Amino acid sequence: MIFRNWDVAYRSVPPWDVGEPQPAFVRLVEDGELRPGRVLDAGCGTGENALLLARSGCEVTGIDLAEDAIAQAGEKAAERGVSVTFIVGNALELDRLFGEGTFDAAIDSGLFHVMADEERPVLARQVHRVLKPGGSYFMMCFSDREPGKWGPRRVSVPEIERTFAPLFRINYIRDAYFLSWAEDRKPKAYLMSATKMSVTRSAPKT
Repeated sequence: MIFRNWDVAYRSVPPWDVGEPQPAFVRLVEDGELRPGRVLDAGCGTGENALLLARSGCEVTGIDLAEDAIAQAGEKAAERGVSVTFIVGNALELDRLFGEGTFDAAIDSGLFHVMADEERPVLARQVHRVLKPGGSYFMMCFSDREPGKWGPRRVSVPEIERTFAPLFRINYIRDAYFLSWAEDRKPKAYLMSATKMSVTRSAPKT
């Protein structure tokens, strides 16, 4: 990952921690794209998107490297009377935590764009593994249409396609935005909807 000491970020309030779910995920719930089922929130932060999904009838597990973020997420869930399982863990090592085909859907709000180039396909494989056949994956990342150099690095549509097309059917990649309290910005983003495909392993060479 490009930035690694996430607990330091959560000792104050990072720009992406806006105290409410990201509008793109609210819309996915309202439009019925994210339906009740077992859902993984990879890189859940302090849990706003996970709590949204739980209130919508999903059985949600949130995972994040930052212990401080997971602690805050657990406190929010208790205060709001919402049931979510929050776990400290690495999204690049989901196979250590979950069985194959555990989840009906997975979401990623701002995780993919902090991955180094060599980590991106690892994330794709890990998410693919824990999804059920035909499971849904919704990923939102910084867009290369966002001007300037502040914040995380920008991601292009071809980069998204190269990473996920070998394992997922990409349903769409559309323009979206992140809420952020930093300078009242709404950074441009891409939202991807993808469906897990079966991967046929090649026969070993003789």
